[in-house]
This record gives sequence, structure tokens and C-alpha cells, in this order.
Amino acid sequence: MGRLTFGEGLRVDAEDRDIAHVHRVMLAKLRRGEGLHFSWRDDMSIGDGRTTVWVHPDAPLVCKLTRQVGSFNHKWLDELAVAANSNEGLTFLPEADEHPRPKGRS
Repeated sequence: MGRLTFGEGLRVDAEDRDIAHVHRVMLAKLRRGEGLHFSWRDDMSIGDGRTTVWVHPDAPLVCKLTRQVGSFNHKWLDELAVAANSNEGLTFLPEADEHPRPKGRS
């Protein structure tokens, strides 16, 4: 289980692979001096709501992974980047199928 921590301790825990991909998209925007908003669904244990943070180049951001995630899914990174540049902002999206099967095959 990975963790992203924002500022003074606000954090989100998710699967390492999800965190790694979201973090990579955030870093690309931050390197360009761009901010973004990032949202996630809260766990039932803290009220089952939604939390949104404003991520910008001057704010501390810590990424902690508990295991290696293997290779990055570039199609998924592209979809996450589109979300990060949208009015809705970045959120956890299901992993994209990087190599979809041709239609008509099982």
C-alpha cells in the first residue's frame, strides 16, 4: 500500500501502482511550474466523502511506495494527464488496457 502526503500531513493511501502513476503525472505538471487539483474518495472509516487538494510547486509532496510497481502503463499515464489538465482534475482512474485485444477475438 502506497501513500501520498500533502503539506502538513493530509494523506491518501492506495495501491502502490495507482500511487506511482498518479505521482508521475503530478511531477510532470510540477516540473513545468503548473498546479493541479487532485481528488479521491475517502474511506468509510473517516466518513465516506471526497477530499480534494490543490497541488502546486511550492507545496511539500511526499510519495511512499512499499514495493516496486514494474513498468509504467503509458496509456494510463496519458489518461491521467488528460484528467489532470481538465476542469474536473486528477483522480484515481482504473488502469487502462495498454494493449487492447482486436475486436472479434476473445
